[in-house]
Amino acid sequence: MPTLLSIVESPTHPDFSGIYSRLGINETRVGTIRKAISQLKSQAPDFVVAEFFYGYGNNYAGINISNLDVFLYSLQKFAPAARVIVMVDKTERCHVDKLNQILPLHAVLQQPVRGTAMEDLLKAGLI
Repeated sequence: MPTLLSIVESPTHPDFSGIYSRLGINETRVGTIRKAISQLKSQAPDFVVAEFFYGYGNNYAGINISNLDVFLYSLQKFAPAARVIVMVDKTERCHVDKLNQILPLHAVLQQPVRGTAMEDLLKAGLI
């Protein structure tokens, strides 16, 4: 059974649990990047779904692009084949492609994300 790690750091993260279940994907939900990294060490997911938050000012110590940098470095080590789907606000879309330098992203979806868009991406990734 395919596995998916949902990193839910904000209330704007859509709940696609029904879609994951319908597609036969086992979802694990975590609320922080720290917990996501810990989860990687015990189980390498097939998919990761997370929101992108650009690191304005010194929110992320001034050296990282976003909330996902450290997680993607860990993903390189523990689950390099995982397909990462990033959801991003329109105002931050111009920054998200910088993450491809760390680990190529499977897809970037602009918020609000429709369930059909997520389902189509996951179906394509399962083939």
